[in-house]
Amino acid sequence: MTATDEHVKRVGPIMRGVDGELCDAVINAIEDDNPDAEVEVDDQGGYVKITTPWRCRLTRASLERELGRDFRLSDIEINLAGFAGRILVGDDEIVWHLDREA
Repeated sequence: MTATDEHVKRVGPIMRGVDGELCDAVINAIEDDNPDAEVEVDDQGGYVKITTPWRCRLTRASLERELGRDFRLSDIEINLAGFAGRILVGDDEIVWHLDREA
C-alpha cells in the first residue's frame, strides 16, 4: 500500500449475507456501474461489505439485469446491515459518496 492508498476513502453498502443471490447481484451490478473503480468485496459470511473509492453507484437497471427480474431499489434497504459514506436513494439509482453532493 502506498502513502496515497492510505488516504483513499471507500464507500458502499454492507449487505446482510443471508441472501446470496442478492449479494452476488449487487456485487456484479456495482462492478458494471463503476467500471473505472476498484470494487472491493469483504465477505464475512453474516455480512458482505462492497466498497469503491470515494463514490459508489448502483442502478436499478444493472441490478435487475443481474437478478433477471424487476426489483425496487427501496427493497434493498431491508437487506442492508449498514453502509460506508453518505447515501442518496432514488427510484433508479443508489449512490454512496463522501461529499454532500454526489
